[in-house]
Amino acid sequence: MGAEIWVMTIGLLVLSVASGMLGLGVAFAAVPFLGFFMGDLVHEVQPLSLFLNGVTAIFAAVGFAKSGLVAWRPALMLTAVAAAGAPLGSWLAQGTNPAWLWGLYLVAVGYLAFRMFQKSGGPSEGDLAHPRLGLALILAVPISVVAGLLGVGPGFLLMPVLIVVGYQPKVAAGITAVAVTLPSFTALIPHVGTAEVDLGVAAILVVVGAAGSFLGARLTSRFVSGPTLKRAFGILIVVMTAVKVVTIVTG
Repeated sequence: MGAEIWVMTIGLLVLSVASGMLGLGVAFAAVPFLGFFMGDLVHEVQPLSLFLNGVTAIFAAVGFAKSGLVAWRPALMLTAVAAAGAPLGSWLAQGTNPAWLWGLYLVAVGYLAFRMFQKSGGPSEGDLAHPRLGLALILAVPISVVAGLLGVGPGFLLMPVLIVVGYQPKVAAGITAVAVTLPSFTALIPHVGTAEVDLGVAAILVVVGAAGSFLGARLTSRFVSGPTLKRAFGILIVVMTAVKVVTIVTG
């Protein structure tokens, strides 16, 4: 493998472990990362990121399920809602200026980082208060459309929303890992005829991403507390946003 492929592989492994710890597919971090190596956001970066997102989310879900951290009823309900909305966003992305897509991405992750660092008035780790699933289902509709528009799975928006509506961070991560798998693949449908992906590179990244996401989920299940998980999410998206802002300003 060339040096560039090695950098992509190692970078995606690190991002997959981190996203797996949060119950996310890797796309929200892979989009800006792969953007350093691929010039076409809509036809190269987005379809590859969406496929990676679905695969890594599956392995993260298995990791959380082994520790009993998946609440299956809300997970499956959110899966159905998000899977319906994601293709609409992907279809809209085909005719949208990439500058607008990056702007929307930066605004979304910036807001969520702010919410993750806020002191929560909701349930803390171990609190048995009833989460507001109905509100989460309503919010999943625009979340899935926006995620499809950005070429990522809905997890990076859905996971913090689940915390805000009352789910414990680890349970929110487990639900998210399940809920983003199908939407990641349905969001790929509008890209099928236009994608320009190197299948050899994609195969390497898929294997690395799957291993990393499973490892990340197991690390969270066994060693990471809920509040720490919440702060880690905030830190990760702040870093990814800062990196992308710098590249936009300098490039």
